[in-house]
Amino acid sequence: MLQPISVSLASLNLVTLSPMLVAIVGALVILIIDLLKKDLHKSLYVTLAILVLFVDFGATLSLGINERGFFDVMLVDGISVISQLLILIASMLFIPLALTSKRFHEYSYPEFFALFLFMVAGFQFMVASDNLILIFVGLETASLALYTMIAMHNTRGAHEAAIKYFTLGAMAAGFFVMGAAAIYAVTGAVELYDVAKVLQARMAEPGIMIPIVGGALLMMVAIGFKVSLIPFHLWTPDVYEGASAPMAGYMSIVPKVTMMVVAMRLLGLYVDMGVEAVRWMIIALAVVTMTLSNIMALVQEDVKRMLAYSSISHAGFVMAALALDTTKAYSSIFLYYGLFLFTNLGAFTMLWITRHKKQTYHHRFHHPYEKFAGLIHISPVGAVIMGIFMLSLTGVPPFSLFWGKLYVISATVDAGYLWLAVVMALNSAIAAYYYLKLIVYMFLKEPAEGIEAIGGNKSLPLVVIVGISVAVTTLTIFIVQPLLSYITYMVSVSGY
Repeated sequence: MLQPISVSLASLNLVTLSPMLVAIVGALVILIIDLLKKDLHKSLYVTLAILVLFVDFGATLSLGINERGFFDVMLVDGISVISQLLILIASMLFIPLALTSKRFHEYSYPEFFALFLFMVAGFQFMVASDNLILIFVGLETASLALYTMIAMHNTRGAHEAAIKYFTLGAMAAGFFVMGAAAIYAVTGAVELYDVAKVLQARMAEPGIMIPIVGGALLMMVAIGFKVSLIPFHLWTPDVYEGASAPMAGYMSIVPKVTMMVVAMRLLGLYVDMGVEAVRWMIIALAVVTMTLSNIMALVQEDVKRMLAYSSISHAGFVMAALALDTTKAYSSIFLYYGLFLFTNLGAFTMLWITRHKKQTYHHRFHHPYEKFAGLIHISPVGAVIMGIFMLSLTGVPPFSLFWGKLYVISATVDAGYLWLAVVMALNSAIAAYYYLKLIVYMFLKEPAEGIEAIGGNKSLPLVVIVGISVAVTTLTIFIVQPLLSYITYMVSVSGY
């Protein structure tokens, strides 16, 4: 006779679920308020969303390190905590932008804020688990919410972007499932720590490397779609162009951070076991991505599309660190994206400020280079701020991303891949051309006829967000060492 299974609350360790539960409960509260009382001002929902994110942030900080919970599918290690903090910081910078204008009407829907919190919870589940099933559930939860939020922009471009993202996202999900099935077929496990044990024990079996590398390849394709690695990047510029500028900025950071963590846990497992085929696949993808995306960015006529290809290049730059399998390399990923977060979100926010709905500069694009010509004469502060963000993305010291690039290249040299460090440095030099091209337009060219001053979409919340981004971008030299020490410690206690 079967004995009943006894499960105690203490053994579930539900505290590990608390950050996600905060976001989910907050989303449900917003939906309930909307059901009870219609037509409330969006500022209420913005305030509620920010409050939920702050509580979520506190719940994440209060987590213990190296704990498991909820039948051992939840994993709270240093990497989980750092990545959740990055997700929440980016989210707290993004949500106040809803107060800046009535023009983007998706922000007037309470459902937008509920979907946003569901998306945040999905991303948190992805980085706080090493169970392939829960990672997939988190991935689809976040992706479905993100597709809908893009479409809620309710323009032809937004609908097209949402459909493209949905179609290719479904393809990525299919590759993820096939990869997980291949891994399960070989190991009989879906928890990555069990997968590692079984693979280590079976490495010497003849012919076993074919399904092992095959599963890794399928997973790499899924990760490539989500991180926008070439040749899986085709959706990125069109989706960024169709989405609102703040949403495009958010998409260039948070989904990539979460998938980098998944790649770190999954592909890092193969690299750590010495499967050189996987290591070289990662390096090849990284080199091709950072090089070709830079070349594509050189010929773009629209600043928003240029920044889209730029974010692809940055993803390839960071992806190279995954192949190194050192604590310094993994730490460099979080330092890089922590600094990239403020710079890139600030740059996309500046695009939003400069967009005038009734004023067109190009038959197709909203943000052609010509629109920024002579900006220093029209809006000096706006030109200087945008120039700071471009210099940071270029990697000019002392701006924030210089330190991120320097640390990634340093980790590459320390790991013995001098040639890869040279390729990364050359790509940074190529990228300088299209970033400095915008600066040349803003500071050295005469204004185009009919150009208006920046400010048509400016308000206090937006000024505060841009101010925070500029402050972090310019003053990173004073905080980079303690930040790096914290990141290194959290990565090292995670066993990486």
